[in-house]
Amino acid sequence: WSSLDLCWKSLNMAAPGSDIQSIADMLDKQGSQVQTLRVSFAENSDPSQDATLSKAERKALWEAQNAQKAGEKQKLSKAERREIQEKQRAAKTGTEEPEQQAAAAKQKEAAPKPVKSENQTPNVQSAKSAQQGDTVSGNAPGKGSAGTRLQHDDPKAMAKAKRNQALHRTEMQKKVPWFSHLPQYEREASLSAQLAERTDNDIHPEVLKLGLKLADWMIVGGNARTEAMLRAFSKVIMDYNPPKDHETGADMSRHLDTRLKPMISYLVACRPLCIGMGNAIRWLKGKIAHLPPTLSLEDAKQHLQEQMEGYVTEKIVFADRIISKHAAAKINNNDVILVYARSMAVEAAILRARKEGTSFRVIVVDSRPKMEGKKLLDTISAAGVTCTYIMINSLSFVMKEVTKVFLGASAMLANGNVISRVGTASVAMMARQYNVPVLVCCETYKFSEKVMLDSICTNELGDPDELVASNNTLADWRDVKDMKLLNLVYDLTPAESLTLVITELGYLPPSSVPVVIREYRKEVTL
Repeated sequence: WSSLDLCWKSLNMAAPGSDIQSIADMLDKQGSQVQTLRVSFAENSDPSQDATLSKAERKALWEAQNAQKAGEKQKLSKAERREIQEKQRAAKTGTEEPEQQAAAAKQKEAAPKPVKSENQTPNVQSAKSAQQGDTVSGNAPGKGSAGTRLQHDDPKAMAKAKRNQALHRTEMQKKVPWFSHLPQYEREASLSAQLAERTDNDIHPEVLKLGLKLADWMIVGGNARTEAMLRAFSKVIMDYNPPKDHETGADMSRHLDTRLKPMISYLVACRPLCIGMGNAIRWLKGKIAHLPPTLSLEDAKQHLQEQMEGYVTEKIVFADRIISKHAAAKINNNDVILVYARSMAVEAAILRARKEGTSFRVIVVDSRPKMEGKKLLDTISAAGVTCTYIMINSLSFVMKEVTKVFLGASAMLANGNVISRVGTASVAMMARQYNVPVLVCCETYKFSEKVMLDSICTNELGDPDELVASNNTLADWRDVKDMKLLNLVYDLTPAESLTLVITELGYLPPSSVPVVIREYRKEVTL
């Protein structure tokens, strides 16, 4: 600035009409602009940045300036802001007076909001919920929606699930505190009588029969339960009678979803769904939501039935055959194979290896109260396989002889952990202690995006009376004040204890489970 002032003064001394004077005139104009910029800069500059002021003075000036700006800003209430918005909108459209539009907005707020009924689920919402992996019926995950695995440690979700239950059962009174958040029911002989007293007919007889079988553990195993459920729903769809004026696939997709909800809720009340059943329900709802609208009602029923038959054939039957082929290839001559409880995929692998002429020995490990290993022992011993049968408390004595461990799975989680029959984690950790490879046979339809670090938050509790069936000394345990019995159904095996996962896609490490979920999301139920 000082250099420009000196130049300006020297040029003003030049004679009029000279070239220097013309240059001075030009600089005079530029000097006025520079002066304007100088004044503008001085007005907009932050006084707190003045180097001549101390730090405390600059802070005081900055606070005073902010307080002045805050005082200049007008504070408006929510109603005033809305009124201004309505006036601006009315001025923009020019079709309605601001006062009338504001009154209409207030009247709209005062009007009661319509309550959405369960029978008015839109087709768009069904399609969206079917595409998402967290929920089955369109509700938020863990909120007790039909087909989802509940977040049992969420009291609100459990309360909502109990209100929506199609079947009310008697809760167990004496629960172990750590697992008191999990549902556990008394054994009721009047379960079928309660169903007979129902006046509504919203549950199909096939589903009623399936629920009673599941409650009494007449159908066990993830594959058997999923297959039985899909076949029952297939009969429900074939017997489906739509309301009037519902004659196309689009009409069926809008109404059938709400028709299945009470049936799914009933099955959950009989016994909690496994991961595979939840994935199958999600897949079925997706197929219903994407029914071709041009199909007639009968063609839509036939289309769904064919899709369900294909799902059972591809994801369960053929998958087990491929898994048994891959697993049998891992069994060599003179191997000592250890298995726990009963898995249909592991059983098929052992029988296939025996059929191919491989010479090996099998150690069947079992545990109370289900004693499922006895059925596996009968099957493979009848096929000519040399077997040894032990209880799980003898595991450490035989593990030094074992060359491979084959286990089944109820579900594979996204972090590589395995949910399986209780006791599986003990077998896997003992094998890891002895450096024995652990191979898990699991179909991909059992893969889940869930992540679990323990088997406490989410699990299933069996009937505690099963533990006293062979021990008369505990027959009166209910009368003992401080005695509580715990009968867990599943446990969680960490991925670190697993060596390989055998699926219909081939051999995978546990860390590749998220890859399968991501790559096959559009094709399977994951």
